[in-house]
Amino acid sequence: MPSANRMPARRFRGSPFAAGFASVAGWSFDLFDLFIVLYVAGAVGKQIFPSSRPTLSLAAVFASFAVSVLLRPIGAAIFGQYADRHGRKRTLVTVLSGVGVSTALMGLVPTYSAVGLFAPALFLLLRVVQGVFVGGVVASTHTLGTESVAPHRRGLMSGLVGGSGSAIGAAMASVLYLGVSAAFPGEAFNVWGWRVMFFSGLVAALLSFVTAVSVEESPAWREAADRASTPVPLRALVARGERGRFAVNLAVAAGAGGMYYLTAGYLPTFVDKINGLAPSPKGGLLLASSLIVLISAPLAGMASQRFGRRRTMLTLGAVNIVVAPLLLWRMSKLGADDLGTLTLTAMALTFIAGGCHAPVIAYLNERYPTALRARGTALCWNIGFMFGGLLPTFVSLASPELRDIPSRLIGFVIGVLVIYLAANLISPETRDLTLAHRPRPDTEGGPIASAEPAAEASA
Repeated sequence: MPSANRMPARRFRGSPFAAGFASVAGWSFDLFDLFIVLYVAGAVGKQIFPSSRPTLSLAAVFASFAVSVLLRPIGAAIFGQYADRHGRKRTLVTVLSGVGVSTALMGLVPTYSAVGLFAPALFLLLRVVQGVFVGGVVASTHTLGTESVAPHRRGLMSGLVGGSGSAIGAAMASVLYLGVSAAFPGEAFNVWGWRVMFFSGLVAALLSFVTAVSVEESPAWREAADRASTPVPLRALVARGERGRFAVNLAVAAGAGGMYYLTAGYLPTFVDKINGLAPSPKGGLLLASSLIVLISAPLAGMASQRFGRRRTMLTLGAVNIVVAPLLLWRMSKLGADDLGTLTLTAMALTFIAGGCHAPVIAYLNERYPTALRARGTALCWNIGFMFGGLLPTFVSLASPELRDIPSRLIGFVIGVLVIYLAANLISPETRDLTLAHRPRPDTEGGPIASAEPAAEASA
């Protein structure tokens, strides 16, 4: 007979709260590892990608970031299939460990002055490995929590994982940056500080592993596994009659991903190169801008549960296409002496932008049946965010001088929001669909069966 002191632990492991916590924590640690390069872009540019033109050096660093993003769809296909066939939890343990170890190894890369072209080649190789594992993380974190919670909390969970998870990851990177830049001030950061930032990936890997092994598999996947007879092929995502659905899903994710990387993702470089902030005030601003998303993302997720995914995302897109360019223009006119105004403006920018991707996880989950959900969600999310992750590189390349960055950035922001709005205009409402008791797709390549309305599924 189980001892009494073990019963609360087992109840916690099998609770929706535990699954939600694992999803949020896993995505936070994953984004923490991924974001580190954004905080050390200047140092990595000098040590690994030196150039006589600052914007070219920055573009090279962002290109290395983009390499990880480009490989995410491959990881989504590989580990998404594993998650659909063998479970979300088992996948989560594997991929989070891989992300942490590959991140830590980046801190061991020798400098360009020491080994020449071998330095950027090795750095890029590790970014490739990291990107494959990051793509797999989405397949587990973006399904485990939403499949485990009650239907009326699905929007909140989507906001917590997609928005708050990334905000926590960015906040952890900001705190680490503040500590490391204080311990290694000035040129010491360019020599050793950036390496310490990457070494922290080992700590994140350990914490991720402990979190992931402490939860149970999602009920929706267990039920689907019990009923399944034959595996569902990946080609079902783009079978005849399904390509339109896949394309719309990609466009929604691409608009959200582009908005994320052009605001929160580009913010460390913007306040460094345009506003001229020193490391300490820069870290404080980035931390505040990350923490504000802990409020906006859950609010947007809950709004999508109350008013619908489509209506919420359309509203957020309309607000952003008007307000975000104005905030970026305002930031470009501020200097290091305007720290208070600059911080509040940056917080306002990340607050409104952070809501754009908050409902996307729930939306994608509701577009696919359980047997294909991890792959469908992971591929759409990763391809969409791959598009977004490439945009900072193009902003830098499109800017002949540093003073040209704000205008180019504003143009790119407006462009991705047009995509986001157009995709949501032609997208159906998914809020009232259930994630359980979903018909399986046609394994011969036919159309994916539609989800059942929640009321019917519970009958």
